[in-house]
Amino acid sequence: MGIRRYARSPVIGVNFQYGTSRAIKAVRDGIANGTIRFKQTILKDGQRLDTIAGEAYGDGRDGWIIAAASGIGWAMQVPPGTIINIPNREDVKSFVG
Repeated sequence: MGIRRYARSPVIGVNFQYGTSRAIKAVRDGIANGTIRFKQTILKDGQRLDTIAGEAYGDGRDGWIIAAASGIGWAMQVPPGTIINIPNREDVKSFVG
C-alpha cells in the first residue's frame, strides 16, 4: 500500500478532507534540511513519476512523493531533462506516517 499523503491532514465534516496535504510540506522540508535522504536523477523521454515510483517504491501511487520532493506540483508527466529527487521511502514514512 502506498504512503497516504492525507493521513495526518485535518478532517472537516463527515469524512471529507479539505486543504493541502501537510505531507507535501513535510517532504519538501525534509529534502531541504537534509533529514530525508534522496537520489537525484534527470528524467528521460517517456518516463513518468508514477512509473518511477512503482520501480523505486513498489507502488505507483507514491508518485506524489517524488513530485513533492522535486517541487513539481501535481503533474505526473513532466518534460524530459527535468531534475527529480527520489526520496528514501523509509525516511518519508517517518515524516508522513
